Formats: sequence, C-alpha cells, structure tokens
Amino acid sequence: MFKFINGFKKFNRSQKGITGLETAIILIAFVTVASVLAYSVLSAGIFSSEKGKAAVYSGLAQAQSSMQIRGSVVANSTTPPAVDTITFSLASVLGDESVDMTDTADGNNNVVINYMDQDISVQNVGWTKELLGTERGGEDMLDPGETMMVTVTVPEGAVLLTDGAYATFTLQVIPPKGAAITIQRTLPASVLDVNDLH
Repeated sequence: MFKFINGFKKFNRSQKGITGLETAIILIAFVTVASVLAYSVLSAGIFSSEKGKAAVYSGLAQAQSSMQIRGSVVANSTTPPAVDTITFSLASVLGDESVDMTDTADGNNNVVINYMDQDISVQNVGWTKELLGTERGGEDMLDPGETMMVTVTVPEGAVLLTDGAYATFTLQVIPPKGAAITIQRTLPASVLDVNDLH
C-alpha cells in the first residue's frame, strides 16, 4: 500500500498544472475574441437595419402624395358643348415641403399634367396657375398652407372640344416628388359655360 502511495506521489510530481496566470491569459483571449466577433455581428446588423430603414422611407416618400385636390373640378366652355379648359385647385399635403409649380410657355414644367379620353392621350399638356389667398413662400412654389388654382388647356383632338356631353376624361398630375394624382370626371348631358364636376 505504501509503495502505491509513494508511486502516486512521484507520478503527481512529474505532472505540471496550469497556473492562475495562464488561466487568466486564456480567459482574456477568449473574451477578446468573443468581443470582436460580437462587435462585427452588431455592426453588420445595424448597417443592414439602417439600409432597410432608408429603403422604407424612400418607398413612403414615393408612395405618398405631395399635393391634393382641394374643392371641385370645373369644366369651362366658351362655346357649349365644347369644353376649352379644366380648372381645379391644388394644396400641399406635406407640412414641411414645397412643390415647384413653375409653368413655362415651352412646356418644360416641373409638374407634368397628362390628358386622356377615349380618343386621344396627350403628355405634358399646357397649364397655368394662380395663387389663391396669401403667398407664404416663393412665387412659383406651392408652400404648406397655400392653394393654387390650375387651369388645364384641353388639347387639340380631344373629345371635349367637339361634343362634351357624357364624355369622360382623365387628368394625371405628376409632381417632381411623390405619387401622381389622378382626376377622372364625366361631363353632364347638357354642357354649360361653367360645369361643376365635383
């Protein structure tokens, strides 16, 4: 028995254990590697979530309208039943952004208005604007709190210029930013000088 115990003691003496310092070094190395890995994973996650958020905001900006129709759409006729112009009012929807409503004689407008009926489709028709009420910002800008009356000239070849009775037309107002506004109306059976199309 004593031989066995003495032999075990000799066996124990020849083995070296891990000291506290070596354990601390290994622990620090593991913690450092884990920290670097966690930082990399978090950075990648934050970057991808920021990209996702930017994509969502960009989609919302394109989906929501920057303008809205305020009031009625009016068809004006100098020689009934032909309709010469269509008038409606636009107001800003966004509380902090203005819409450039510059209208030029050559049709190089920031806001594009397209006309369609059962006979023709015309892109970028002629239109003019008139500010209603008090001007809050730039002369050609539709600022928050402002309303502008837009008068669209009915293009040549439109069914409204020949016989407007029961004719259906569509106007598409495309601002430089935001969703387009579609206005579709049908004229009454008897076309007057001024026709409120609601």
